[in-house]
Amino acid sequence: MADYAISVTRSAEKEIANLPGKVLARVKEVIDALSSKPRPIGCKKLAQSRNRWRLRVGDYRVIYTIDDRSRRVDIERVRHRRFAYR
Repeated sequence: MADYAISVTRSAEKEIANLPGKVLARVKEVIDALSSKPRPIGCKKLAQSRNRWRLRVGDYRVIYTIDDRSRRVDIERVRHRRFAYR
């Protein structure tokens, strides 16, 4: 089974760059793991969306979409849970 390609939006790149050190390492691990398993244990589908998912990384959330046809994962946001859904 081929892995999924991961793309990160420019705004998500900026959010990742501004994360605290320990959180940054954990978020990068989680994002890298999405290439082999885009729906890991603990991920949740967002209710008001057709194709958006979220993963918890401590107090931070990784919001992403999955395209199974093109085998692609698009990271849209990486934010503190207080601001993730606004």
